[in-house]
Amino acid sequence: MTSSPQWLRRYQDGHREQVWHELRQLGSAVQQRLELAEEAQLVCDEMARRARHNIEVVVRRLTAAGYRFHDNDDEQTPVPRPHIPPTADAPALADWLQQRFGALPMTVRSWIRLVGDVWLVGTHPQWSTSASADPLVIELEGSRYPDGESIRDYYDGEASDWQEDHGREEEAGVFVLPVSPDRLHKENTSGGGPYGFILPDGGVDAVFVGETTTTFVAYLNQVFGSGGFPWPTGTEHEWQVQNDLAEGLLPL
Repeated sequence: MTSSPQWLRRYQDGHREQVWHELRQLGSAVQQRLELAEEAQLVCDEMARRARHNIEVVVRRLTAAGYRFHDNDDEQTPVPRPHIPPTADAPALADWLQQRFGALPMTVRSWIRLVGDVWLVGTHPQWSTSASADPLVIELEGSRYPDGESIRDYYDGEASDWQEDHGREEEAGVFVLPVSPDRLHKENTSGGGPYGFILPDGGVDAVFVGETTTTFVAYLNQVFGSGGFPWPTGTEHEWQVQNDLAEGLLPL
C-alpha cells in the first residue's frame, strides 16, 4: 500500500476512489496509529471543505431561483438559514460524541468541525415536488433549533430509547445516531426512522443509514451529483433543475 503521507496529495490529484478504498481497508487501525490518523484526518478535512463549498453553491443557486426553504410541517414554516456553519462549540461536540458513544468516524468529525448543519427541504418554483426528492439534510449540532434545546440531551435520549427498546446493550444491535428525517418525513408524510450514522465506528468513513446503507462519502457524492436532491420524482422540470444545481460541484 502507498505510504500514508501521499494520501492527501493523491486525493487532491484526483485519485479519490483509490484513496478512500485504501483508508476504508484499514478499518479501526487507522485511528490507533498516530502517523496514519493524522494523514487520514487531512483527507477527511479536505473532503469536508469540498462538501461545504458544494452546499454553499447549491444554497446560492436555490436562493437565486426563488426556492422556499421551509420546515417539513403543514405550515411550511420558513427556514431563514438553510446552512449554518460550525459554531465555536463544534469541536467539543465531536469530542463528547466520541466519549459518549465510543469511536467516531473521521468523516463525521470533519463534518462537525468544518461543514456545519444543512437543511435543503423546501419548494422550488419550477419543481413543485422538490420536497419529495429527499433533499440533503445533515444536522449534527442542531444549530437552528431554539436556545435551550441541547443536542447532547437529544442524543442521550435517543440512546436511552434504543437501549430500552432492545434490552441489554450487548444484545441491542447497532445504534444509529439520528441526523436527518427520512425521505417521507422530509415531504411531511409519515415515514420510517431517521437517517444517521452507525456508532461506534473507529474507521475513516462513516456508515450512513439512509434509503440504503452506504458510506458517508458515497452518499454525499450521490447527493451532489443530483444537485442536493438524490431521489427522482419524475416531474417535467426535475432533470433540468437538478442538472443546473449540480453543474460544477466538486466530487468528494
